[in-house]
Amino acid sequence: MAVRLDCHGEDGVDFEPFEAFLTADETTDWFRAWTGNGELNGDGFRVFGQDGTGGNAAFWLIRPGRPLVEQPIVFLGSEGETGVVARNLAAFLWLLADGFGPWEASTAHGPEPDWIPRPNHELAAIAEQFTPDHRAPAVTIIEQATQEFPDFDDTIMELCR
Repeated sequence: MAVRLDCHGEDGVDFEPFEAFLTADETTDWFRAWTGNGELNGDGFRVFGQDGTGGNAAFWLIRPGRPLVEQPIVFLGSEGETGVVARNLAAFLWLLADGFGPWEASTAHGPEPDWIPRPNHELAAIAEQFTPDHRAPAVTIIEQATQEFPDFDDTIMELCR
């Protein structure tokens, strides 16, 4: 994740991975603010990156007993966008390599009409090195994640106040 994504004008992918996960307290503060629910904690998430609007990408710890890299990647946007964008870290690496960020993958209406994904060759090399058996186009990755977790938005919205 050390490779920085290039922004291609206003329609480019704007995602910046953090050097470390948010702390438990930072994650709880963020999740409470995002949901407006002060009774929650952020224990179900490991936030690892942010887009330019302030939306966060995180591992969603929904698979008990499974390693972090096998947990789905979700996006909770600054304007209320939600989405499971990849089923696991391997899929997320290929999503990035194919030119999509978490926001682009989570928006139901898609990015701007004239937006065109620009594959990132550096990220493709990283994905190939670490997860060669998981290669898939971004559209397939997003579809698989959405099909596996169709109720994510409802689950999160039920927590909102």
